[in-house]
Parts: sequence; C-alpha cells; structure tokens
Amino acid sequence: MTDDDIVWRLVREDALIGTITVDEAVFPWLRGRVAPEPAFQQVKPWFDEVHAIVETEEFERFDDAYDRIEDALTLLSPSGPVDEFLLHIHQDRAWFRWNDEPSD
Repeated sequence: MTDDDIVWRLVREDALIGTITVDEAVFPWLRGRVAPEPAFQQVKPWFDEVHAIVETEEFERFDDAYDRIEDALTLLSPSGPVDEFLLHIHQDRAWFRWNDEPSD
C-alpha cells in the first residue's frame, strides 16, 4: 500500500470504536493497523474470545461468539457501511473481509 492507505472505521451505534488503516490486501482479506478509541475496551473481550476460539480450533463455538460482534458493530469502508463482514482483531492488527450484499 502507499502513504494513502485506506482507513476503515468500526462503530457501535454512534460511537467510534476504532480505525483500521489497511496496509496489506491479499484477496479476500484486508489487513491493517488498529487504532482503538477508548470505547474499544468495551468490545475487546469479544475479539479476544474469538481469537482464542480460532487458536484452539474450537470452531463449534465460533458462531455464537462472533454473533455479538456482527450484531453490535458496524464496519464502515471509506465509501460507507458494508452489509456483512468477518473481522478479527488481535493486539494492534486487524484482518477482515466483507460483502457489499447480504448473503441471506
């Protein structure tokens, strides 16, 4: 990526949770640096739990744990909200993919 790295925003209701500056794109994933806002501390345990589930390969627990993230948060691309997304945040890094149309 260049100096004009793409910035995505993560919000909960009207509160900015943090920004993700994309610095790597390997289809279908985007990866980037996370700049958390103070409100991120409220949802950080959700991301920590999902990360632990993936690391321990307890995939049967994934959907229930991830539903909180998907239900409560909105991911905003530079051009606006995306319909669906799969977002992982661990430490200061994020990786995600998205879909512009709901999959039903």
